Amino acid sequence: MIGKILCVDDDPITVMLCRKVINKAEFAKITDSANNGEEALQYFDALISCDRDTYPELILLDLNMPVMGGWEFLDNFSNGIYPTYFSNTKVIVLSSTIDPRDVEKTKNYPMVVEFLSKPITTNVLEQLKQLI
Repeated sequence: MIGKILCVDDDPITVMLCRKVINKAEFAKITDSANNGEEALQYFDALISCDRDTYPELILLDLNMPVMGGWEFLDNFSNGIYPTYFSNTKVIVLSSTIDPRDVEKTKNYPMVVEFLSKPITTNVLEQLKQLI
C-alpha cells in the first residue's frame, strides 16, 4: 500500500471518485488533493518549508485545468528544487482523452510512469501496483 497520493484535478467529482476507488482498492493510506497545478506546487512548497518526511509517492495528474494545467505543472516540478526533494515521487497522467501526441509528450518527463484515461478503476489500480 502506498503511503500518500496527491490527486491534482479541478473537477471535484473526479477527485471524489478517485478517493473512493483508492480507498476501495486499499491502494493508499492518505489521498490529498489540489485543484490545479499551482495549488499542487504550493502543496509541495509547504512540504519543503515544513521539512516533512512524508510526501506523496504518487501524483494523479489531470492535464486540462484552469490557472495551471498539467503540462505547466510537470515543467515546474521537473526543474528547480523539486527533483531534489521529491525524486521518488511518480506521476500518472489521467486524461479524459488519450491523444497520441500527449502520450508521446509524457515521455519527456522521467517521473511520469503511465498515461491513463479517466476514470480510474480498481482494476487499473491493481495493475498500477506493479509499476509503483
